[in-house]
Amino acid sequence: MTSRPATAEPETTVLGHPRGLATLFGTEMWERFSFYGMRAILAFFLIASPAANGLGLPQQTAYAVVGVYGSLIYLVALPGGWLADRVLGARRAVLAGGIVIMAGHISMAVPVRTPAFVWLGLLLIIVGTGLVKPNLSSMVGRLYPRDDNARRDAGFSIFYFGVNIGAFAAPYVVGDWLARDGRWHLGFGAAAVGMALGLIQYVRGWRNLDGAGMEPGHRLTAAERARFTRLAGVGCAGTAVVAALWAVSGTFTLDRLTVVLTVVAIAIPTGYFGYILRGDHDLTEFERSRVRAYIWLFVAAAIFWMIYDLAPSVLNVFARDRTDLSLFGMRMEAATTQAINPLFVLILCPVFAVLWVRLGDRVSASQKFALGLVLCGLSFVVMALAAHLAAGGRVSLWWLVLVYLVQVFGELSLSPVGLSVTTHLAPKSFQSQMLGVWFLSFAVGDAVGGQTARLLGYMSEPMYFLTLALIAVAAGLVLLMFARRLTHLMRDD
Repeated sequence: MTSRPATAEPETTVLGHPRGLATLFGTEMWERFSFYGMRAILAFFLIASPAANGLGLPQQTAYAVVGVYGSLIYLVALPGGWLADRVLGARRAVLAGGIVIMAGHISMAVPVRTPAFVWLGLLLIIVGTGLVKPNLSSMVGRLYPRDDNARRDAGFSIFYFGVNIGAFAAPYVVGDWLARDGRWHLGFGAAAVGMALGLIQYVRGWRNLDGAGMEPGHRLTAAERARFTRLAGVGCAGTAVVAALWAVSGTFTLDRLTVVLTVVAIAIPTGYFGYILRGDHDLTEFERSRVRAYIWLFVAAAIFWMIYDLAPSVLNVFARDRTDLSLFGMRMEAATTQAINPLFVLILCPVFAVLWVRLGDRVSASQKFALGLVLCGLSFVVMALAAHLAAGGRVSLWWLVLVYLVQVFGELSLSPVGLSVTTHLAPKSFQSQMLGVWFLSFAVGDAVGGQTARLLGYMSEPMYFLTLALIAVAAGLVLLMFARRLTHLMRDD
């Protein structure tokens, strides 16, 4: 992230923020529309029988697939950030990623019986999102001077507002209108249209971004590019050989694949933090200090997402099977409950944007993260009570409304702040890659969360929700105890 030179022309702003924020806001809104539209129906599509145009997977397997899919979406953000930093530049990486995402949704929209187009579509969406997510957010951070922390926090909160406009509209358009009665492929097609609109808006607003993300932060030399090509080729070939051997051994199952990918999701950020801290990379001592502090925030975020991102799987199916889906006399589809959370974000996001500016540096990032974790844990205390009452019959939809409301308070305390603190703490040579590292916390949380759903085969629903709640609250309290120490490690040079 670079600061605006002192001799530059006065900055053109909209509501006190750079004009480029509006361009990135709109692009993210449509990209998230495509993502959340598909996500709202994915678990139901995987569970539905072939007679209902679904894949007919067992419920626990479907939960694990949704979790691993969400994990891989964010896992590939790390190489996506690296490609932007070293080869493409953030701006071109977002454009290429959006095109690949659109192709993935089109593949899933093909109305054929074979699941091959589904798995191909998911793979393309994963690859494309890895290029879009870290680099779009990185460009938001680069619109602001390095020392303008409060305005950057507010800018990310506004950016987050765009995320949730798309996330709110998508379940209605996809889940309630298009995909009901087994019309899954129409829903997937709507996601493709949403991504296309995002790409059009992005290209039209290109000029508003000034120089943000135009060039790689550290372009590869010819020798480095040749070495990377060799390593990538060897890695892809090795992966293909291992996958082929596993397939012919007769031991391959979808369940085992999800477990392996969960282990990979945990191993990659662990190894990458070691790579950053143990290598040279021209890092100063205060940059290393910031990375060490950031590891604490990363673990906290992973625990948060482990619980929060059970919404499209465990909570979505709970809505379908255990909840009275009537609200104000109107009945909705279970997938439409996925719009409750972003609706609250839309209402409360501006409030939090103003709040963080007013509080300034009086509340540290560590304290905000701790609050988010505790609130997320408390939401599952509510969920445990709802599950207990559901043993006697369907419960009111207001229970889920309350769960999502508490989670949103936690989300707005942690997620936009996490984006902001990542761009602020990122070493100069790892700017886009650190946004990729931030999204690895989602990858770890989603993968582990998908596997925790297997516990439902060994414990009651109330105990399952309560166990996860206690983990989150305990982690939040530990983080709060060390908040002052972490603030010292994150000091400015």
